[in-house]
Amino acid sequence: MSNLKKAHRKITTDIDIRFRDIDAMGHVNNAVFFTYFEEGRKTFLKTLFNIVHPRDYNFILAHIRCDFFKPITPDDAVSLQMWVDEIGNKRFDLIYCLINPDDEAVVYARGQSRQVCFDYAAQKTIEIPKYFLERISNYMAPP
Repeated sequence: MSNLKKAHRKITTDIDIRFRDIDAMGHVNNAVFFTYFEEGRKTFLKTLFNIVHPRDYNFILAHIRCDFFKPITPDDAVSLQMWVDEIGNKRFDLIYCLINPDDEAVVYARGQSRQVCFDYAAQKTIEIPKYFLERISNYMAPP
């Protein structure tokens, strides 16, 4: 279904750096970047589907990765930009880009995750629901 690439809208959310995010080296710990991606997925679901409670999520996280380019310090401004990448019958991929909103040329990290649609009651994977597919396809990454 990757031929659905048409729109280039993105989800953007500002990231608040918490005291607990900083490690002994004085920058955001590498593991926290995945929490920032999780915050983006939360914003994604609220923005597109008005889903605010995890019990209403219709997917599971199957894979996630992050490439680190520049440390984030407590003084840095940080925003997360997200797009949908590839879409399959049961899965969709998200792309993440942590940037400085005052200078988008400053990229702290890029990542990608794969989500698989899942029926929690039946405990099995399902095809992407049509309504879900229609909305997420508006956020396809630029080619």
